[in-house]
Amino acid sequence: MGGDPQAGTMVGHPRAGTMVGDPRAGTMVGDPRAGTMGGDPRAGAMAGDPLAAPITGHRRAGAISAVGHTARRPRPAAVRRFALIAITVLLAASLPASAGASGPGLGRARSRQTDTPPPPALPSPELTSLQQLLDSTINGKDGQGGGLVVDEATGRTLWSFHADIPLIPASLQKLYTTSTALLKFGPNTTFDTVVAGTGKLLAHGVWDGNLYLHGGGDPTFGSASFDASLYGTGATVQALAASVKRAGIRAVRGAILGDESWFDSLRGGPASDYQPEVWTEGQLSALAYDAGFTSQQETQLQPNPPLTATRALVAALRADGVRILHGDHVGVGRAPATARMLGFVSSPPLSELLALTNQPSDNFFAETLLKDLGATFGKGGTTVDGAAVVRSFVASHFGLYPQFNDGSGLSTYDRTSPEQLVHILRVMQGNRAFWNSLPVAGVRGTMKDEMLHTRAADNCRGKTGTLTGIATMAGYCRAANGHELVFAFLLNDLHHTNKGHLREDHAAEALANYAG
Repeated sequence: MGGDPQAGTMVGHPRAGTMVGDPRAGTMVGDPRAGTMGGDPRAGAMAGDPLAAPITGHRRAGAISAVGHTARRPRPAAVRRFALIAITVLLAASLPASAGASGPGLGRARSRQTDTPPPPALPSPELTSLQQLLDSTINGKDGQGGGLVVDEATGRTLWSFHADIPLIPASLQKLYTTSTALLKFGPNTTFDTVVAGTGKLLAHGVWDGNLYLHGGGDPTFGSASFDASLYGTGATVQALAASVKRAGIRAVRGAILGDESWFDSLRGGPASDYQPEVWTEGQLSALAYDAGFTSQQETQLQPNPPLTATRALVAALRADGVRILHGDHVGVGRAPATARMLGFVSSPPLSELLALTNQPSDNFFAETLLKDLGATFGKGGTTVDGAAVVRSFVASHFGLYPQFNDGSGLSTYDRTSPEQLVHILRVMQGNRAFWNSLPVAGVRGTMKDEMLHTRAADNCRGKTGTLTGIATMAGYCRAANGHELVFAFLLNDLHHTNKGHLREDHAAEALANYAG
């Protein structure tokens, strides 16, 4: 089971799994349904005169759109986990002992027939040795643990321990978010940032009227230097300015306004009480620019993301030779339904965005993707509506009922069981885009520095999760006998989070060495 030769090394950064604020806060404010700019957001082929094209939602293999997702280069695991622990420990002390048992309005995760593991494997000395090792590793003295290992080749359960008990998944939550996005949007969907106008094109290329920069929920939208440095791909403001110029515009006489109405204006998720936070999410916005940070170092947040994006567009237009007449008239405002599309820039396809999400375990992009789902398939571009879409889809498509509070796993009100995770991994195993999106032990993503110089390296792939006192891992390992093993290990209430990750690494190494 080697890594996919087409999947490049992740370049990007680390917004992986920290937790701040009170995860119990949760009601959305504002109008979550505000946001489409005329027409069906799922429609919109662009043909003929670009000045006559309506502004719509996202795009599937050739239709204009507005929605998206992406991520960044992970820091070394030790640094990343230290950052997570340092921040999340502040909140841990403030939560009541029963916190997480059931969040507001969220039912307890429950099992269905689809959760039930297959029958146990036939006894053998090799299996007994594996089971004893997993018992001593996962069922340790520190914390509350659960796990499940299924042999796909035989359709048998190799090991199970508290596999039906819902636990806090941390970033394993992203498996639900990204698989739902992949199956509902499709791997070729892109998410567009659009420049629209109200007015008319005069002689000599003068646009007489207002321009609107409409954000479509693509977190890769930003400067060329930011995208190249942190993503290696993405939708740039320079490309968008060039698109506007190709429409024949050489000068603008009117205001230029940023429109982020595809989403609500809450900048964070429930774990940060919906407030922006440097370590966890940056600035959630349908018109996020450089992920809402002021520089590539990502140490300071922009005060006003849509305004920052609009100012960046003005600068890019000027740099491309488009004159802005009568000084700067830059602000924030919602485009009217009569606005006509003048240019657009698309995100990478969703298949690439999932890799940029899962490999570095990027919370900003997971939460943005959740809002994209809500904006396109739910009631609006909000965390609550996006979680409702994922919850409904996971129930109808997989027959599973985990507890969802967000898209990234930052919230301690998320709950899922090893059985549920193994089930969704077994269903998604044949999906190439999903398979390629996962970190690989010793090769890439959050598992790049894990299990080095063992047989697990390049033979195990999956997803990891970290919060204070929580270490999780789920995925696939190719065993020494050639069988594909699907597994999930969840450790909660740990005194030593990093030691919990080491226990899970040892367990995955045992799966890779299994020759039964």
